[in-house]
Amino acid sequence: MKNTYNYCIAALALLSVSACKSKSDKKGAAMPPTPVNVIEAKKSDALYYDKYQGTVVALNNVELRAQISGFITGIFFKEGTVVTKGTPLYEIDKRKYQAAYQQAQANLISAKADLNKAQKDIDRYNMLLKNDAVARQTVDQASAAFETAKSQVAVAQAGVASAATDLSYATIRAPFTGRIGISQVKLGAQVSPGTTLLNTISSGNPIGVDVVVNEQDINRFYKLQKASSDTTFKLQLPDGSTYNKNGKIFAIDRGVTDQSGSIKVRVEFANPADELKDGMSGVLQVLNDDSGDRVQIPYKAVTEQMGEFFVFVSQDTIAKQVKVKLGPRIQSNIVVMDGIKPGDKVITEGFQRLRDGGKITLGPPAGAGAQGQGAAGGKGDAKAK
Repeated sequence: MKNTYNYCIAALALLSVSACKSKSDKKGAAMPPTPVNVIEAKKSDALYYDKYQGTVVALNNVELRAQISGFITGIFFKEGTVVTKGTPLYEIDKRKYQAAYQQAQANLISAKADLNKAQKDIDRYNMLLKNDAVARQTVDQASAAFETAKSQVAVAQAGVASAATDLSYATIRAPFTGRIGISQVKLGAQVSPGTTLLNTISSGNPIGVDVVVNEQDINRFYKLQKASSDTTFKLQLPDGSTYNKNGKIFAIDRGVTDQSGSIKVRVEFANPADELKDGMSGVLQVLNDDSGDRVQIPYKAVTEQMGEFFVFVSQDTIAKQVKVKLGPRIQSNIVVMDGIKPGDKVITEGFQRLRDGGKITLGPPAGAGAQGQGAAGGKGDAKAK
């Protein structure tokens, strides 16, 4: 009985030693390498843009108002159409102004007749004075009458010019070629000088887009004004499409506003098909200074940790974690401004289970297709060329 007990103790001890050895072997065994997929970082030419909310504005916009009083007797245009410079638009009852013009012309004729008579009188008196046949006082009076007649002619000429101006105001013409709006008055309406708004006319081609930029960007826009290219300014329309004409800086406002510390910039666009309307909203896209030949990698390869961005790079059988500085998104890729060089092997799948310095092997990782955390790019939109 005693021997049986000893045999049992020995068997248990042997099992215990075997179990401990098995655990020790497992603990000391190396972890298998992680299967990953990689892609080679490459440079490619890309244009990407900063966005500014803008408003379409006419480069020339004028309110039409009457400069004389009277009743509207003629409207000669179709509302909402383009009118050419000098085209008659409205007519105010001109009978009174026509009569005033004719009277001014008659006054001028009379003044010229008086001047002619005064000229003859002074010529005759001067001849008589040479023969001592007339008193000096009479000659002096004739000279004074002649000067008065000359001034009366000048007054009459000014009266004719004033009457002609009033008469011309009776017909209101287009000050420039542009699109005219809906009339604010109808036939027979009474208008007053300077107060009654008749209509508004605005130029349409070219047209401007106004944006407000921060004062820190002022120097950038001054440089763009001097050396902008054909691709510097683009306009995104309200429906999301891109306008098919490129723009250029028309003007930069004279100063920065005190309240917001911003400045207005106006960019000019050709508008031959009248697609852009005064008051329309849009997004002005300004070519980013960092556009060019840049390293791009798949966006899904980027992870974010505490506001910083990282990717894993394959170095033979080792994965190295690299901190990167990101640029804007370009479709499914993202621009890397710093941290990755062309030719680096960037791990795109399987990095979720990796640590810096971990072993890897190329091959389809378990759960392939899982994407890393998204990383926010720059403020600009972009597209690859």
